[in-house]
Amino acid sequence: MIRYDNQKVYIEALNQVAQGCSFLDRNLAMEFVRATEAAALSSARWVGKGDNKAADHAAVEAMRHFFNNVDIQGTVVIGEGERDEAPMLYIGEKLGTGKGIKIDIAVDPLEGTTITAKGGPNALSVLAAGPSGSMLHAPDTYMDKIAVGPKAMGAIDLDASVRENVEAVAGKLKKEIEELTVIILERDRHQKLIEEVRKCGCRIVLIPDGDIAGALAPAMPDSGIDLLLGIGAAPEGVIGATGLKCLGGEIQGRLKFRNEEEKSRARKMGIKDLDMKFSTDDLSRGNETMFAATGVTDGTILRGVNFTGDGAVTHSIVMRSKTKTVRFIEGHHKFEHFPEF
Repeated sequence: MIRYDNQKVYIEALNQVAQGCSFLDRNLAMEFVRATEAAALSSARWVGKGDNKAADHAAVEAMRHFFNNVDIQGTVVIGEGERDEAPMLYIGEKLGTGKGIKIDIAVDPLEGTTITAKGGPNALSVLAAGPSGSMLHAPDTYMDKIAVGPKAMGAIDLDASVRENVEAVAGKLKKEIEELTVIILERDRHQKLIEEVRKCGCRIVLIPDGDIAGALAPAMPDSGIDLLLGIGAAPEGVIGATGLKCLGGEIQGRLKFRNEEEKSRARKMGIKDLDMKFSTDDLSRGNETMFAATGVTDGTILRGVNFTGDGAVTHSIVMRSKTKTVRFIEGHHKFEHFPEF
């Protein structure tokens, strides 16, 4: 098990964070961070070792083990699979001791399993949480997305052309189009999109994975990213929307189904309009949601886990939608051996 020698520092920081917050936030803000830290520390052992399944398994088991000791009645509304796909944190799984408040949890214990296996950038352990019904129950399908930071809110429209969007965002940011940087997942399906963005004259950052980090990047002042475009995973769209809501950014999305089975599943999950253009508030409802993430590898948002010989250093972020407060946490962990879950 991980030994947190800086527990007093955590508690002191939490008390400062909690001024003006609800009882829920005081007790859970740092618990969420510790959950992502545990997953990141475990999966970071597998960085660059070519085994994405082992990395993912380590993250899942670490997060599950941690939550089993937290006094909440948590339900996974966005997870990595179905019940018969355990050890994934599956949709509908109950987390916590069964005591305390009821919350919905959206998790991705290791966003970027391939990234981790190859030692690439932007792998994260991430979760979002809120009251029951606060997050869209998104099916495991694709989602067409567009996202920006606070300064470009109101400029984007998923139904507009690429040129219309980049011109509007550039105008809001007071930049020339040639200075605008767009982040896109490097996929065959995005070949036409990439060509259109290049015709506009924009700079492009292509990422192999890291859908959530890509969505948040436009809202991070030092990321160098202005706009996210393209099709990624729908569940990650909901988690990303929660983070963007905390950051004051904006995302729009529309589900992109691969077959009739996915459409049927979406209807069963309560989605009536399969062609709906979802806003940030549609994906992440209300103002009581929270977002936490810990870097596994270095990226545009967070630095990855750094092993120090007698422990490790982690870099995390925790945010709350109500206050739009963003806090970065550097955790120094000392332990005699890596956790075995």
